[in-house]
Amino acid sequence: MKSQRHTILVIDDDANDRFLIERALHRINPACTVQMAKSGSEAIAYLRGAHQYADRRKFQFPGYIITDLKMPDGDGLEVLSFLKQNPSLSVIPVVVLSSSSDDDDIRQAYALGASGYLVKPQATQELVRRLKLLYDFFGECEVPQVTASGHEVPTSSEGKIGQRFERTKK
Repeated sequence: MKSQRHTILVIDDDANDRFLIERALHRINPACTVQMAKSGSEAIAYLRGAHQYADRRKFQFPGYIITDLKMPDGDGLEVLSFLKQNPSLSVIPVVVLSSSSDDDDIRQAYALGASGYLVKPQATQELVRRLKLLYDFFGECEVPQVTASGHEVPTSSEGKIGQRFERTKK
């Protein structure tokens, strides 16, 4: 089932980058909701629905995440690691958007479950182009249903190809 959620969580410690990304996403679709986090720790609180993020009507669980990699107070790898350690939340696509083109950073991001890795372009027009590709791509993707808190909705694999894979117990 395609995601009906139009909320995108952007995680970046640089205020200018947050502004440019939000502006680009609203240019692509003025109706999309863009939530911002300044660090991995803040993003994890958002994903948990903790503290000020407890109201899921106001802070809807995102359809996907765009995260910077290198940030103080929790980096993008910590967000990926958190999701990987919480299998019922790990169905959410995460794209790293970083200025780092280091092979080890890229490898580690994918090893922790990143859905994609993009190097931040210098030109704003190129940023808009890449974000539009992401937005259009995730708008077409079939994604598992999740609850308002972001936990996967249980399904039955009985008689289906997925039956051979052991499900992680909640």
